[in-house]
Amino acid sequence: MISLRLAAIDIGSNAIRFQVTNVLSYEGQHIFKRLEYIRFPLRLGEDVFKFKKIGPEKEDKFLRLMHSFKLLLDLYEVDDHYACATSAMREAENGHKIAEKVQQLLGLKIKIISGEMEAELINRVVLKKLDPENYLHIDVGGGSTELNLISNGKKVASKSFKIGSVRSIEQIESTNILDKIDSWIGENVKDKYKTITAIGTGGNINKLHDLANKRKVDRSLSLKDVQDVQAFVEGFSLEERIYKLQLNPDRADVIIPASHIYMHVMKAAKCRKILVPDVGLKDGVMHMLYERNIKDTEVDFK
Repeated sequence: MISLRLAAIDIGSNAIRFQVTNVLSYEGQHIFKRLEYIRFPLRLGEDVFKFKKIGPEKEDKFLRLMHSFKLLLDLYEVDDHYACATSAMREAENGHKIAEKVQQLLGLKIKIISGEMEAELINRVVLKKLDPENYLHIDVGGGSTELNLISNGKKVASKSFKIGSVRSIEQIESTNILDKIDSWIGENVKDKYKTITAIGTGGNINKLHDLANKRKVDRSLSLKDVQDVQAFVEGFSLEERIYKLQLNPDRADVIIPASHIYMHVMKAAKCRKILVPDVGLKDGVMHMLYERNIKDTEVDFK
């Protein structure tokens, strides 16, 4: 039996996630067992999408958070780890400078990845669980939305768009981006597939699934389900969403704009239902690390 301890740090626009996973491999089978999970609502996009840079207060908190994660990496004695940053740090004028500072101070390397790389990492886990049919994978983050067209288990087209839940509540213009999404769907999806099913990843679609009271064994929602639960949540004030629906404050204000994006894409592509596999970037990172350490797979995400 082989035991491997891996860690992923996902630096998003709305929150930063840290996870340590123990991978047990025996006779060709492997089990991923989560040992530690932390989600910290730093919301880097709040600064970046308004001012194009990460401000001093958030930078200070970010450095202290990375220091905490570095201590946990050492305490858990992880065999391999990967820290990646997405839309907010990608667009911040000082994003690379802050990443360099973290490496100099803590010895922790942060890779600022493209939207396409983000989608590819997530697809590492999404593709493993799909039947050979046609799917449109929709990943809505705080600052960007990735669309991936999948047919017969293979990605045939993908595109990253600068629209997301945090960017929307900061009142960043989105109509033009929605038009671009419609054009991409028109070129790649419409009239090319008889049926197509959406796949939704991201914290907001997972919470919409939870609020829809769907059984955990049924990881799908119809378009009407999404519309109904969005209308239900929208009927509560921000304070009521936090206290009555028990949503985290940094989820309560972004869940409505995120649901608008999911529904817009589903309608444009004529998807009647959306699968919600409850996986994300950190899960894709874990599988990448597993392949890098166990299998003879050539992977270059350094």
